[in-house]
Amino acid sequence: MRGLMWLIGLFALAAGLAVAGRYNEGYALLVWPPYRIQISMNLLLLLLVGGFAALYALSRLVARTAALPRAVQRFRARKNRDRASQALYDAARLRIEGRFGQALKQAALAYEAKESPGLAALLAARAAHSLRDEERYREWLAKAAAHDEEVRVARLMTEAELAVEGRRFDEAAECIAALQAGGQRHIAALRLALRTAQAKGNWVDAVRLVRQLVKVKALTAEQADPVKRRAHQEGLRQRAGDAQALLAYWHDVPRDEQKDARLVGELARALLASGETAAAQKAIETQLALAWDSNLADIYGRCEGGEVRSRLASAEEWLKRHPRDPQLLLSLGRLCVQSQLWGKAESYLDASLAIEPGWEAHVELARLSERIGRTDDANRHYRAAAELSPR
Repeated sequence: MRGLMWLIGLFALAAGLAVAGRYNEGYALLVWPPYRIQISMNLLLLLLVGGFAALYALSRLVARTAALPRAVQRFRARKNRDRASQALYDAARLRIEGRFGQALKQAALAYEAKESPGLAALLAARAAHSLRDEERYREWLAKAAAHDEEVRVARLMTEAELAVEGRRFDEAAECIAALQAGGQRHIAALRLALRTAQAKGNWVDAVRLVRQLVKVKALTAEQADPVKRRAHQEGLRQRAGDAQALLAYWHDVPRDEQKDARLVGELARALLASGETAAAQKAIETQLALAWDSNLADIYGRCEGGEVRSRLASAEEWLKRHPRDPQLLLSLGRLCVQSQLWGKAESYLDASLAIEPGWEAHVELARLSERIGRTDDANRHYRAAAELSPR
């Protein structure tokens, strides 16, 4: 539409000039002694306009000719940038496709062309690592480090991630420490830190990191619970034999994490091994008041000394709610043996065997039979225990 309007305008101007020239009878006299030239005004105007147009065209031609080398240089630079950008793109694509050799080649081209050199060096380092080329991996990491103002966080994350993959956990820990010193605590860094802490056995750090990841919804409770449990189990095992240290550690465990039955079982066994029967009894009773667990009931029967009658009374109350729990019946049998209630002990142990035959109940019955002088029964139960015991 704009071109059409210009065309109409030019035709109108030409028509106007033609009409004006028809009624213009003026002339111009040019004197250059001894010459005199007389021309019409219309021709003079036409010559002036034509001369101006020719001079303008000539100046434009000269200017464009003078600018041609720079234009060619800019064109070549633009083509080089386009090729470098394409090389960087291809390096990323080829690495994702698993074509690591070609990815390394394209990343090297992008780096040489100075197209995001830090990023290109990191892509090359990742490709070299995937090729298991340690020498070139280190070489490209060093080149990436030379562009830390551009990719410092990305470089440290790459080093940490690949160090974890290569099970170089000390190296990974150093990179993560550098990230955290720079205030980088995003989710990917926290996950790497968690994997490193688990691998190095830093369970205090592992629990702290799991809590942070749960807080930012990067881990579900189902994913976090096994890590917390393992961390606390290791914490308890490290304090085995020191009842006060065990209780102090447990006191610092958050309430919601103390509700893990397997963890309570670990604590109870450690306390029993340290001679703290009362503390183990209390821990088990507290947990069973929240939720029933047969394994805890089994550990409860292994408590020795202290208030045996109190434990027996508690276990008999639980039996009213769980009458067919073989572990609870086995524990009741053991508690009755401790209380020297031989008849009740035998009754509970027989009931446990009737529900779920197991070698432990046979062993307890064999020992009970020996105490009350029934040697044949003791031998029979020992043979049954040997047949049922795990090989």
